[in-house]
Amino acid sequence: MQLSKATLTSLKQDPALVVPTPAQLELPEKVLQFGTGVLLRGLPDYFIDKANREQLFNGRIVVVKSTDTGGADAFETQNGLYTICVRGLEDGKEINEYIVNSSISRVLSAKTQWQQILEFAKSPELEVVISNTTEVGIVMSEDRITDEPPASFPGKLLAVLYERFKTFGGAADKGLVIVPTELIIENGRKLKEIVLQLAEQNQLEAAFINWINDANSFCNSLVDRIVPGKLGGSDLEQTAAWLGYTDELMIMSEVFRLWAIEADSPRVSEVLSFAQADPGVVIAPDIEKFRELKLRLLNGTHTLSCGLAYLAGFETVKEAMGDAAFNGFVTKLSKDELATGVTGVKITYEEACRFADSVIERFKNPFLDHKWLSISFAYTSKMLMRDVPLIKNFYSKAQQGPSAIALGFAAYLLFMKSEKEGTQYTGTVNGKTYVLNDDKAGILSQKWQESATTDDLVQRVLEDTGLWNEDLTHIPGFAADVKEQLNRLTESGAQTALKKLIKG
Repeated sequence: MQLSKATLTSLKQDPALVVPTPAQLELPEKVLQFGTGVLLRGLPDYFIDKANREQLFNGRIVVVKSTDTGGADAFETQNGLYTICVRGLEDGKEINEYIVNSSISRVLSAKTQWQQILEFAKSPELEVVISNTTEVGIVMSEDRITDEPPASFPGKLLAVLYERFKTFGGAADKGLVIVPTELIIENGRKLKEIVLQLAEQNQLEAAFINWINDANSFCNSLVDRIVPGKLGGSDLEQTAAWLGYTDELMIMSEVFRLWAIEADSPRVSEVLSFAQADPGVVIAPDIEKFRELKLRLLNGTHTLSCGLAYLAGFETVKEAMGDAAFNGFVTKLSKDELATGVTGVKITYEEACRFADSVIERFKNPFLDHKWLSISFAYTSKMLMRDVPLIKNFYSKAQQGPSAIALGFAAYLLFMKSEKEGTQYTGTVNGKTYVLNDDKAGILSQKWQESATTDDLVQRVLEDTGLWNEDLTHIPGFAADVKEQLNRLTESGAQTALKKLIKG
């Protein structure tokens, strides 16, 4: 039995399986979504579906697909229905729930059904536009509004807005709330700038450009949820057997969810009423706080942990978190140190610690196989962007060692010790050889070769302003701490260094 509207009444009744009501399948179309990817289906569409179940939003989504390949047939066969498996930890409890999401009404191909998309643009019930077209989706182009369809996402959006403007005569109350989720800073502002540029390029009337500015809200947003996508192998077979049906669109996500939307307009909050259904949706005048928490306490913890974890013999995040010493390291790193470093005018220490607690639970998720080697990609640039500001803040406030930060940085240095093989740089640890995916691998390799001692190596790396844009030896106490931890790593190994740090 395949999931579809026709088979909904035949699904098993179980508290762990959430099934839509017939009324949810008849809700009006209020959202135009560019993209069918798993992040959209696992986060924004998850929130909208939840709000529909609680009768807080009461609207479904028309999805625009850029290509004709992959997925559209499954959406049609299953009437837009798909199962999302939510798995992980929340407040110390294991979550394992299954939701048949009915938020998607239909999927239209931009290539072959562009006129239907423009027809939907005329709908008085349309209120919201959501997108995730990857980071390269929000770019300027030479699109013409008469193209069928325009090639770029901003071009398509401009055409939709123009159709709506003409249909309603520029009525102020027919503007849309537009929320891009592409992973670029100020995505809403950048999208608006490009749409306005395209409008000028297409020589569209001043009244329309004024309507874009005055009647439509382009909101910056930040999304955070790991959505690996399809289940694999035996997991898929076992899940399908338990559910009692097949689902070509089934996806899995972690429990943690965040969609921070920047807006201070009462109208935006009114239109995005799905935010009332889940604390994971935050509408605030300034979302920089959430960006900083994610960048520093999630991404920053990942970066300062990955080298150490791999040196200690752990392949995946969940495997490492099963080790008491490493678990203690992550807790000390994120709550005692990085939380101190991120605390400031906008973020309290208590807020930072709460977010750190959620990070620790996400690291422990038994359903995710997040590999440390994948996290080590672009290791040096991530260290610069995510952690160097925190290192400076922490040492300026605490000025005490040895720190978990120093151990994490020392492990980064040892992990980056490599030799060139052909066009690649490779390192070896615990008898395993790994490839460094880092554009600074050659520089670090050369510094290892030129250094007589590990202390010399630390000095050479920290003082290299080409790597860090400043001399990190000027951070009081940091160089000494890193030297101590690197000596311990090279002499006794990662496991001993971890236990020594935790015992104090």
